[in-house]
Amino acid sequence: MKLAEGIRRHGFRKWYERELLLSHAHMVLLLFCVLGIFGIFEGSSRQHPLSEQMADLAGVLLCVATGIYCIRRYLYLLSHAEAVAHQAECPQCKTYGRLDLVASDASGDEVQVACRKCAHRWHISS
Repeated sequence: MKLAEGIRRHGFRKWYERELLLSHAHMVLLLFCVLGIFGIFEGSSRQHPLSEQMADLAGVLLCVATGIYCIRRYLYLLSHAEAVAHQAECPQCKTYGRLDLVASDASGDEVQVACRKCAHRWHISS
């Protein structure tokens, strides 16, 4: 979800929480992929027919590809959420996360926000 759309729809704190939950869901899926690989290795054998060995290989490759996607997505979402969170403190009154969306650029990646406490405006970029 784009930064501007997320803040507009849910508010900053809920957007941040959702980004962290989504990133950690990818980490859980990565753990399932690792368990899947271990399970395939446990069940495979050289005595099985070639078709079963190829199915095991396809399963391992699928788990590895999904795991690589998950770890990349986890790291991206986590670093993106943290980078935005570091900019969510009002420079004037030092209030964290209590902000309203004022304006955004066309891509939704750069937003202008205003502090709810002191009405100071600043930019947050993702």
